[in-house]
Amino acid sequence: MGYPDNPGVRIGSPDTAYAAADSMADAAKSREAMALVLIAANGLRGCTADEVADTFNWERYSSRPRLSGLKAQGKIVDSGLRRKAVSGRSQAAWVLPEYGPPLPEDPQGDRLQHVA
Repeated sequence: MGYPDNPGVRIGSPDTAYAAADSMADAAKSREAMALVLIAANGLRGCTADEVADTFNWERYSSRPRLSGLKAQGKIVDSGLRRKAVSGRSQAAWVLPEYGPPLPEDPQGDRLQHVA
């Protein structure tokens, strides 16, 4: 299976990118699970990508794809909160869907649902 259930590869990438994605599949699932537990434990406060990386002593660049995968799977949402990253820029604080902002209404007036 491809993204978001496994690491993704852009169309047109070299064969080495596909090999790298395949080699990361198990580690990515494990890291996503770890990040999800941490985000859940932080409730309404959630976690930024830097906070996830710092907690588990990961390289900063390695937490972002795991959060992107969790978002694509509907397991986390952007809380609307922002905190400063090590870079000085603002980062989104990610939370479980039940802690996220209210969903917009669709054109028919029905509430949209988060997909879990």
